[in-house]
Amino acid sequence: MISKRVQSIKPSPTLAIDAKVKTLKQKGVDIINFGVGEPDFDTPKNIKEAAIVAINSGFTKYCPVPGTPEIKNAIINKLQRDNNTVYLPEQIIVSSGAKHSLYNLFQAIIDPEDEVIIPAPYWVSYTDMVILAGGKPVIINSTDKTNFKITGDCIKKLITDKTKAIIINSPSNPTGSTYYSNELKEIVQVCLENKILIISDEIYEKLVYDNFKFTSVVQVSPQAKDITILINGISKAYAMTGWRIGYAAGNKEIISAMTKIQSQSTSNASSISIKAAVEALNGTQEYLEIMRKEFEKRRDYIVDRLNAIKGINCQKPEGAFYVFPNISAILNKSFNGKIIGSDIEFTDYLLDQAKIAVVPGSAFGAKEHIRISYANSIENIKKGIDRLETALKNLI
Repeated sequence: MISKRVQSIKPSPTLAIDAKVKTLKQKGVDIINFGVGEPDFDTPKNIKEAAIVAINSGFTKYCPVPGTPEIKNAIINKLQRDNNTVYLPEQIIVSSGAKHSLYNLFQAIIDPEDEVIIPAPYWVSYTDMVILAGGKPVIINSTDKTNFKITGDCIKKLITDKTKAIIINSPSNPTGSTYYSNELKEIVQVCLENKILIISDEIYEKLVYDNFKFTSVVQVSPQAKDITILINGISKAYAMTGWRIGYAAGNKEIISAMTKIQSQSTSNASSISIKAAVEALNGTQEYLEIMRKEFEKRRDYIVDRLNAIKGINCQKPEGAFYVFPNISAILNKSFNGKIIGSDIEFTDYLLDQAKIAVVPGSAFGAKEHIRISYANSIENIKKGIDRLETALKNLI
């Protein structure tokens, strides 16, 4: 009964872990959740009020499929203000989250057996979205020794006559690694020479630390914008994960194809969420800096604590709200006679014995790591790392 296409993919492991944690909490189990990929802050008041006004004024009907002129103009202004690049309304589509934008994009550009180069560690949905579109994910592996980044030379080795696109996620989920302008220039040049589309996922753009200056792929050269589809949204920067607003910007033929697909699936994104997103993009941005500074403080604390624990090595990321520690020195130790031989067994051990939830690195294509989200209060982070440290002392 189930199609081979669906059988070829797996459910989102991060959402599965979050669901398991919520079930345990409902049963009264005290779990520290380091698995969730959303800010723990509330949506700013001005944004919520804009949604209330939309409801009370009756803005609850269908909208144009790719977004209202108002939200498109807000996105265009944002891209010019923050990324120094100019787009036209027909180069913008608004969808029900950045994830939805990516799904539409893959459906729009991929033919059977087309290849998409994906650097690992990667966000869990990239590979399955490519497979659902009939394409083939081609993985470039990176390690903590290279700060989880790839180079133009890495890409060249994997290019074939079937290569359609490459995904760049900066800042990265799960590693937090963020590309510098010169690193992006090298990648763009290779893609220009080989006529490869760049899919630039910039959803964590606003969450960078240590005075790091974020650079969008479209900024690095005059030609970069021509071969880039930019993916972004409001969920991470404005603590609006549940509002489901994302967008894509780029080549108008591709955006038109994405609009055609969206018209036959979800139609427009939520009208009320669109009004809230307009306020998020056009209104005060003060809240972003408050949240960013708090995340930076948490990052500094969690990295220092993790690196003080024997057997764990953790890079200090430039962005997002994740750390991706290497746990290879811990694997193959045992608890009560049972060997913990994989990252999955290790995360199960932490959930069962330490009552902390993390995500196994194999979900992101890096099996000697775990992902820990610090989108949690500093009190919970301290409590959770204490539990982690105690759990590791019990291994032999």
